[in-house]
Amino acid sequence: MLDMRRMQVLRAVVTSGSVTAAAANLGYTPSAISQQVSALEKEAGMPLLERAGRGVRPTEAGRLLSDYAAAIGRTVAEAETALTDLREGRAGRVTVRYFGTAGAPLMAPTLARLRETRPGVRFDLHLSDPHDPLPEVQQGRADLAVVVRPSIGEPAGVRLIPLLDDPYRVILPAGHPLAERDVLALGDLADEPWVGSERSSDPCQAIVLDACGAAGFTPKFVVESGDYATALGFVAAGIGVALVPRLGLRAVPANVVVREVRAPEPVRSICSAVRASMTVPSALNALIDALGEAALALSDHRSVIADEPESAPTA
Repeated sequence: MLDMRRMQVLRAVVTSGSVTAAAANLGYTPSAISQQVSALEKEAGMPLLERAGRGVRPTEAGRLLSDYAAAIGRTVAEAETALTDLREGRAGRVTVRYFGTAGAPLMAPTLARLRETRPGVRFDLHLSDPHDPLPEVQQGRADLAVVVRPSIGEPAGVRLIPLLDDPYRVILPAGHPLAERDVLALGDLADEPWVGSERSSDPCQAIVLDACGAAGFTPKFVVESGDYATALGFVAAGIGVALVPRLGLRAVPANVVVREVRAPEPVRSICSAVRASMTVPSALNALIDALGEAALALSDHRSVIADEPESAPTA
């Protein structure tokens, strides 16, 4: 096998025109350069240099190996540059999973910011609905997922980074007797027909059921919609009431009302999830920071209107 270091020595001799000049350029003795070239000739099985006056010139085999040494040198330099860019977060690929209601308010401004600050990094975003994106991180298919913190314990093998709390609101048909109040106790809804807004496997449903349990009742679901937009439609039609997180209230029908709920107020905690065992590269750290900034901006905006009574269609 050809020795790459000796090929670079040969290239130095060919480009400088003599063993002495190459030795001076490389900081070796002429004898050491000659030994390296001789060893490479044994590896090649052919002469690589021939005398030319006071210097040397390459044989055909010498020119061939010198050209390949130049190409290898360029490739190694490119590899070093690419590795530096990857290490410093200027290049690379980050795979992201997220759930539907996190898309417009969180992922969109995050991606817009990263395209400005990290233009060389490819961020692959994939919507995980109707499935929970957390297993994608646990099983190594995604570098990061935006998730709802599970209600029971910490997920195995995952580090959760808090982003924001997303409180639930009561959605009532317009004209409902309870709509006259600005704030409802969750127990006020105990005897109401309910529209389920989440799938049974969704961690958000556990939040709703746990809150209702704390208020002393189990909701009577008459419809299971599976998503917030459909749930709002059923409520607008007068089928029942629903609990929907604020991030799910982006297109509220005109014939429903949105009210705050207390005693207790269900809240889902939205987090970034990464594998606990991984060394977080710079590009992924940039994504984590950008998500945190988007979440902070969203929380600041919502805090301004948090004490204002909500009503359709401005909720």
